[in-house]
Amino acid sequence: MSDNTYKKILPDRNDPRTLRRQRLRDLKDRLFKGSMALGGISVIIAVMLIFFYLFYVVIPLFYPAEVKEKGRYDFNQVLNGSPLFLAMEEYGEIGISVDDAGHITFFHVDDGSVVSQQTLELGSRVASAGSSDPSKASFALGLANGSMILARHIYKISYPNDARLITPDLVFPLGEEPVEIDSDKKTLTHIAVQLNEEQITVAAVTDDGRLLLNRFLTDDSFEDEEEAEFEKETNNIDLGTLKVAKIRLDIDQDELYVLTDTGDLLYFNISDLEEPELLDRVAVAATGEKVSAMEFLNGGISMLVANDKGEISQWFPVADENNKNKLHEIRSFQLGNDPITAISPEYFRKGFIAGDTDGKIGVFYTTSQRTLLVKPISNHSIVQLAISPRGKKILMLDTQNQANILDVVNEHPEVSWYSIWGKVWYESRKQPEYIWQSSSASNDFEPKFSLMPLTVGTLKAAFYAMLFAVPLAIMGAVFTAYFMSPQMRNVVKPTIEIMEALPTVILGFLAGLWMAPLVEKNLPGIFMIIILTPVAVLLASFVWIKLPAHIRHRFPEGWEAALLVPVVIAVMFFAMALSHPVESLLFENDMPHWITTHLGLDFDQRNSLVVGIAMGFAVIPTIFSISEDAIFSVPKHMTVGSLALGATPWQTLVRVVILTASPGIFSALMIGLGRAVGETMIVLMATGNTPIMDFNIFQGFRALSANIAVEMPESEVASTHYRVLFLAALVLFLFTFVFNTIAEVVRQRLREKYSSL
Repeated sequence: MSDNTYKKILPDRNDPRTLRRQRLRDLKDRLFKGSMALGGISVIIAVMLIFFYLFYVVIPLFYPAEVKEKGRYDFNQVLNGSPLFLAMEEYGEIGISVDDAGHITFFHVDDGSVVSQQTLELGSRVASAGSSDPSKASFALGLANGSMILARHIYKISYPNDARLITPDLVFPLGEEPVEIDSDKKTLTHIAVQLNEEQITVAAVTDDGRLLLNRFLTDDSFEDEEEAEFEKETNNIDLGTLKVAKIRLDIDQDELYVLTDTGDLLYFNISDLEEPELLDRVAVAATGEKVSAMEFLNGGISMLVANDKGEISQWFPVADENNKNKLHEIRSFQLGNDPITAISPEYFRKGFIAGDTDGKIGVFYTTSQRTLLVKPISNHSIVQLAISPRGKKILMLDTQNQANILDVVNEHPEVSWYSIWGKVWYESRKQPEYIWQSSSASNDFEPKFSLMPLTVGTLKAAFYAMLFAVPLAIMGAVFTAYFMSPQMRNVVKPTIEIMEALPTVILGFLAGLWMAPLVEKNLPGIFMIIILTPVAVLLASFVWIKLPAHIRHRFPEGWEAALLVPVVIAVMFFAMALSHPVESLLFENDMPHWITTHLGLDFDQRNSLVVGIAMGFAVIPTIFSISEDAIFSVPKHMTVGSLALGATPWQTLVRVVILTASPGIFSALMIGLGRAVGETMIVLMATGNTPIMDFNIFQGFRALSANIAVEMPESEVASTHYRVLFLAALVLFLFTFVFNTIAEVVRQRLREKYSSL
């Protein structure tokens, strides 16, 4: 070929039209390259923004408490004697102080200015004081003549001129005159009181060592602002030679705690006042230690016991093997090395504050076992502590009668890594447990935010879904890509891929309302289908091979799978037909009940078996499609070469095709696993949605995604519950991220390992 011919074929590089086309092509290449880079970077940025937003919402859960000193003033302007009782109203604006001279003073918390003052006509000196549960806002004064006066402090709120006005007042449920507690008129050295609408219970110790019980009953209401008429019941508890150091009554007025001077805690049941029962006696102080403070935690179940070594321990009753309540030490906290002098529980949470002789205060939370703050406030010993009902303000009084006002920021003390991922011993439980219970009908004060049951439920759902889906999807993909005829493949592959478009809410609906009852009523048949189907397929294959060649050749090669469809359908009908006879013969006509009674496994209608089948159908199309593409994409020359070298089709499949396609197959498995982990609607509708930790296939569970869907609409924005749900979302996000990262690493290694085949 001459040079002129080449010139005719090849365009002139200097031709203006060629140059324009080249510049346009270069521009398109740069635009395409830039758009692809922008798209990839945008995806990465979007994922990172999701992560940082979740982290931004979650991180306040783990902030420590903050205390800021708002003011300090001389409390002598309020007191006329030694302080016995100190409290604040809801907003922390008005406080109440009671001293041993019988003076009750309402004052402005921020500056100590007196709002109003009342002197009780007692007729005797005040010898002791006791307060009820903080939510009842009541206190009792025990007198030297064996009588008592009980008062409630109430606060009326009005808004004249659009400004909040708080007007404090006192109510005397048993009257303004002292009520006789001891007929012998001995001094009441210790007193404890609890009240509700129907009854008031008072426990008192006299100076001669007697423990008195008094109960006042009414048909009206003791919580009204008017004095109620009442009946009185009395009894004594003989303590022998024991000397009482402190006494406390629980909020339900059923239990009495008596601390002796030797550090023993006596635990009585006084629900029947006529027959008090000693339930337990434990030593709450070690040798050489002394109990310096004792108070109920909010709710009246746990007792906080503090000693002179700066330690505060939590005790509450636990039922033993005979269903008898015995006191157990659950956990402890350390404020410092100095004696604890005051404890004040929070009103509506399981937290408390404590002060010691060194002037330090500590903020603690029991359920999460968190020491949120330890801070020195005064140079003198703390004698009184009060916390506002909303937990926003602390009033502290030291031995020099100096009052400190502290603002508190403590939004999410209920949460810690221990409470989220560890076993927590909750009140009224026999042992530490993993529990998710964001609200409770029986205990409004101790939410349980363990993510372990939800995480286990998520993994449980994924495990059973993959157990059902992986064999069917992978084997189906292998047969479709390698053995099936092209015509049949063109029908089967699109049909299975269309399944992926089926909304999961439909699958969940069918699983919950149709499949779950069907499985429960035909449980033997379901298991026979699982067992007999593979056996029937193998048997049908064996029979097919043994048929004469002229019969087998009537069917086109690659269409054999179509013959298995009637076999599988026949096995299913056969198994379901035998379900009830087998159940009657072997399982006492009720296999779910037989499983519970003979195997000890709980059976729920909406269980993991149902979820595994339903989620398996949702996951199969994803795994099948990607695996089939990977197997079908194996170069034909590799297959032909293996067969030409004498390998059988099965040897070629196992040693060449599957190994070459293994990166794609593994990717399919990990993508399917990620789909199963993040599935919401099927899990939500096809399980009992019970957050339990049990891999029992016959029980339900609650997954992270389903829990978020159920509880997020009901959670208060920025509340602890709200942020913990975001933490669950973050955990789910990290799950999928870790799975995808592992999948990519393994896929790359498989690709490098088998790329030389």
